[in-house]
Amino acid sequence: MAKRGGGFPGGMPGNMNNLMKQAQRMQKQMEEQAKALEEKTYEATAGGGVVKVVISGKKEIQEVHLEPEVVDPDDIEMLEDLIMAATNEALRMQEEDQNSQLSKITGGMGGMGGFPF
Repeated sequence: MAKRGGGFPGGMPGNMNNLMKQAQRMQKQMEEQAKALEEKTYEATAGGGVVKVVISGKKEIQEVHLEPEVVDPDDIEMLEDLIMAATNEALRMQEEDQNSQLSKITGGMGGMGGFPF
């Protein structure tokens, strides 16, 4: 009878250890990147700059600035639309930056934490 070593055939334990170390390294990088992203701010404008919205990396509104000429009591709906447009653009910018930064860490891998299973 042939003698069998422990573990998986083909030296899988060593490969599995390397894979686990890589996953831990990637997780640490992702945590560090997430913290850095939370500290960033994203600014977007609408209406040619008459409405400005600044959000944090945590997706919290930090500032709303309105130029006086955009405040028309007879057209509140337009002001609401401009604020919404600027806010949505700032959120899109934050999301795009987050995806871009995390993609650099994971190498563009999808799925469960970048693993194919």
